[in-house]
Amino acid sequence: MLGRISLLLALLLATFPAPAQTTTDQSQSEMVKALLTRIDKLEQRVAQLEADKNSGSVPQLQAQTQIPQPQSKQVPSAEIQQNQAAAQMHEHDEHAQNGTVAEHHFPSLQVRGFGDVDFSATDEPGSHSGFTLGQVVLHLASPLSRKIAYFGEISFTAQPTAYSVDVERSIIRYDYNDYFKLSFGRYHTPTNYWNTEFHHGLWLQTTISRPEMIRFGGRFQPVHFLGMLAEGHIPSGRLGLVYEVGLGNGRASIISRAGDAGDVNNNRAWVARVFASPAGLPGFQVGGAIYRDKISPSPALPGNPTFGEWISSAHLVWARETPEFLAEFANVHHRNELTGKISDSQAFYVQLAYRLPWQERKWKPYYRFEYTHIPVTEPLFSLADFRVQDLVSSTAGLRYDISDFAAFKWEYRHTKRGPTDPQVNGVFMQTSFTF
Repeated sequence: MLGRISLLLALLLATFPAPAQTTTDQSQSEMVKALLTRIDKLEQRVAQLEADKNSGSVPQLQAQTQIPQPQSKQVPSAEIQQNQAAAQMHEHDEHAQNGTVAEHHFPSLQVRGFGDVDFSATDEPGSHSGFTLGQVVLHLASPLSRKIAYFGEISFTAQPTAYSVDVERSIIRYDYNDYFKLSFGRYHTPTNYWNTEFHHGLWLQTTISRPEMIRFGGRFQPVHFLGMLAEGHIPSGRLGLVYEVGLGNGRASIISRAGDAGDVNNNRAWVARVFASPAGLPGFQVGGAIYRDKISPSPALPGNPTFGEWISSAHLVWARETPEFLAEFANVHHRNELTGKISDSQAFYVQLAYRLPWQERKWKPYYRFEYTHIPVTEPLFSLADFRVQDLVSSTAGLRYDISDFAAFKWEYRHTKRGPTDPQVNGVFMQTSFTF
């Protein structure tokens, strides 16, 4: 404030003509008094403005009209900025992501879209090579008040005779403060880092495909969850602890689906996760989760048994571009409530990527190793209708950012399933984009 006053004083003095040598001491004294009076008024005005700013009474016009700034050529793409920010932002904050700022009136709908076109060719017996149209995905976000917001995700997927439309996520959330936020709806189950950071828009992720352990339509872990979720920061200083606790319907009778139409066995599923994102390590995150459910499969098995399910998982992430490191592990414990037979199945993946420094940092090679083990005595995954297979897989790929909002990806995959299954090699290409 003293600097401002000094500047104002200099300006004021400059506006008064220099007194002539014949000016009397009395006129000089009157001029000095007038200057001091004017400075006092200016000091009071500056102090009032600073007090209004600190109290929040000044309208936040600048924040409401903020627009994304042009990117430096040292930053290769908007995807990089978003993925780095995603390490410190929970999945249900989509209404504030992608550089957009909500309008100051309510409701105010914002729409973001994603799409991809794919090509695949493998030596798997019975497979066909060719192009496929990937999902077209729409993200819908609308603040309903300063503390309440809605987010939805809708996908359109090509089928042999038509397109299927799915509501992937539909969430309404109340933000009480940074320590408590309560939401209701259909989520991506927060048992995995990948499942809550990378969604149906494949442009968001480095690779073409998701890891097998958490792929869409898979059975190893529940991808979706319908219910309520409480989340927020845990007072922990620079450690940056965050908690999530959810209660909902869990798996449907078809275990690859969520119980959207209601719980199939009158037993609620619950999930709890805690992770840390230390302030001194941007992009670093470590955490774990526990998930509990009871499964009533359909068609019913002999004796109509139910299966108790415990899932424990952990992740370690360094979500930077030089390098990017992702690693996750999950153990799925099942118990046949009729026979008492139990088993534990494990899966993990490790992914490493690195943004190359030349050609405006547009090239990003990556490698991922995946492993899944299903015991032969597994009471649920070994059944024909719910089968999950063993897997040992390596994926090597390259991503090239065509622009800030589109990318080419090339992958080679080598996979091995059961002991008697052949090794499969495949080449995959994709162009993914956002709009």
